[in-house]
Amino acid sequence: MRAMRLIATADLHFNHPRSKALAVELIERMNRAGGDVLLLAGDTAVADGEALEQCLSLVKFAGPKLFLCGNHELWTRGADSYAEFIERLPARVRGLGWQWLETDPFRAGATAIVGTVGWYDYGFASPLLGIPERFYAAKMSPAAARYLKRDDLRPDDVDVPSSAGAIFARWNDGKFVKLGRSDAAFLDECLARLEAHLGAVREAAHVVVATHCVPFRELLPPSHSGQWEFAKAYLGSPRMGELIRRNPNVRTAICGHSHFPAEHWFGSLRAINVGSGYRQKGFVEVELAD
Repeated sequence: MRAMRLIATADLHFNHPRSKALAVELIERMNRAGGDVLLLAGDTAVADGEALEQCLSLVKFAGPKLFLCGNHELWTRGADSYAEFIERLPARVRGLGWQWLETDPFRAGATAIVGTVGWYDYGFASPLLGIPERFYAAKMSPAAARYLKRDDLRPDDVDVPSSAGAIFARWNDGKFVKLGRSDAAFLDECLARLEAHLGAVREAAHVVVATHCVPFRELLPPSHSGQWEFAKAYLGSPRMGELIRRNPNVRTAICGHSHFPAEHWFGSLRAINVGSGYRQKGFVEVELAD
């Protein structure tokens, strides 16, 4: 029996003017590539409007099509992001003939694919910045808090290092994602669901875990500016990687979100960050051998 071929990408950002033409081109390339199973690992398009439907309708793929939510699917200008995640987005995706991987694992013979958006708990925050957690929770650096007159964050308290004053950064989930719970609590929910799905496929010989957010520090972008170091707090959580590595039949892990391509082997586990972004896009092909 031949190996199953998985085609996977992430971060199409179809609604973004700078990204749309490249997304269309990549979809055309994936349509020509064939494969047995197709995976979109988040940030296909924001929830508002019809960009999600427009994007998914361009995909011409005969086999199973698996969809994961990203943080951008939770961006709305007025709606409840959590309700989008639990109710409206799954219905929209399924209505277009896609499998909502967050709650519906894929199984074919000895192969299984499970997944979650994952989330972040600031576990990847750089300790060198010394920025207190309240700023990460507010999704703005102390300098940004000072500029925006967020006195409730006490940006001039003694626990804020002077070096942080040079970092002006905001994470836009703070403006557009409305979960009604803390980031850590949302991650807890995602991990509990993923753990249950991993338990259900414990007998599978080759399990793929797909996440939108980054599960391993080894898949993060290299050190860069202070703004980028601040942003690492929102790229994922090491707790995801710990859960993945506790399951020895997980042989492939795929993520996106950081827009930085990376690959790392943990023994027999191959971890891949697709690395698509606004200015460049690509997909990976993975053989799922028994």
